[in-house]
Amino acid sequence: MPETRETETAMNDTRPLPEPPGYGYGGPPAPEPQYAEPAYRPAGPGRPRRGDGSGTRRTALIIHTVADVAAAFLGLWILLYLLEANHANVFVGFVEGVADALAWWSQDIFTMDTENLRVLLDYGLPAVLYLAVGHGIAMRLRRF
Repeated sequence: MPETRETETAMNDTRPLPEPPGYGYGGPPAPEPQYAEPAYRPAGPGRPRRGDGSGTRRTALIIHTVADVAAAFLGLWILLYLLEANHANVFVGFVEGVADALAWWSQDIFTMDTENLRVLLDYGLPAVLYLAVGHGIAMRLRRF
């Protein structure tokens, strides 16, 4: 391919390239922006605290959710037991195992003649306590 005068001139051009658009527009560079002071004060000696409390809110949400899930498993087991679900089923066995693990401390607190009432009280008490304590702690954390 024969060299043309145009490509030859472009290869030997030593003039500086123009400034990219948006940078100074030919004048001096813009001064650095001045920012206001942060809107928070340190929470303790040398430890700044974020003013929005997002970490505390996230912790409260986690506690709230764990309490709800625990109560849901206990309530589901009560429902499955009262409806006489098949204990040989894998799902029913899983829910029973989780409920037993969550309510180990309240087993046989109530000794009733009626088996359904005993299950309702033995698994219902931990469900109510998990909800009350979990939501109480979460509410307390959200106040900070």
